Amino acid sequence: MPDPAAHDAVAHDAVETASVFARPAVRPDATAAYGEHPDQVIDFYAPRGGQERAPLVVVVHGGAWRAPYDRAHLSPFADFLARRGFAVANVEYRRGRESAPGDGGGPVAGRWPETFDDVAAALDALPALVADALPGADARRVVVTGHSAGGQLALWAAARHVLPEGSPWWLPEPPPLRGVVALAPIADLVRAVELDVCGGAVLQLLGGEKEFKQRRESADPAALLPTGIATAVVQGRTDLTVPYAVAEAFVDAAARAGETVGLTLLEDVGHFPLVDPAADACAVVAEEIAQLAW
Repeated sequence: MPDPAAHDAVAHDAVETASVFARPAVRPDATAAYGEHPDQVIDFYAPRGGQERAPLVVVVHGGAWRAPYDRAHLSPFADFLARRGFAVANVEYRRGRESAPGDGGGPVAGRWPETFDDVAAALDALPALVADALPGADARRVVVTGHSAGGQLALWAAARHVLPEGSPWWLPEPPPLRGVVALAPIADLVRAVELDVCGGAVLQLLGGEKEFKQRRESADPAALLPTGIATAVVQGRTDLTVPYAVAEAFVDAAARAGETVGLTLLEDVGHFPLVDPAADACAVVAEEIAQLAW
């Protein structure tokens, strides 16, 4: 017999998802390239109040690292943060491709190593690009935030100084960040695989089961702890896309590594209200960012 509660949860999730994707994209104030590929670009949003030396929020979009989902769906969220007084950089990066005949159907998630190449290159190029595009931004007060798959990339970007020796993305020092606010992040790749988050997207991102075992230590935020970077996670308890068990696994991994990660669990909130300007959850996210940025 069908479970009415499960049906209601799915219906509610569909409404939340539709609310985000129905919003028209908000044009940026400036766009700059950090590489030659068309996806190697960053959109910039100036603080709407004209503030001088506004903190910079770097936004990394989600979408299971798959090509159909680009930064446009997060542009209303970027604009929302700009209206809250932040300078905002909305990062694009190379994602997966549409599957070829015989691949099993559906878009493939991510590219190895290009997805990681791009996020690292974007963050490295950001200080110079911001100086031109958003001269009012304060590069000394930078917070990175990311949603879903973008949450994984945001956490990873803050952990490059603890990557394995010989990694092409390794940094000799911690990145100059005030902190990271990860929104419903795919933050523990092992737990995400166990739960089949986003229909096998994690294994696709790293290239398959064999490659997952080899590459996880270079890609999994839960394996790159402690970072010494202030980190907060905001998660909806009724999230059907990235269940809160994934966030809890990451927080537990941090605790075992001797690091405290803040976890804000929002009741009756699913996956997308965190980045929906019309939702109360989005204001909670802005406050979490402000606590680190200001």
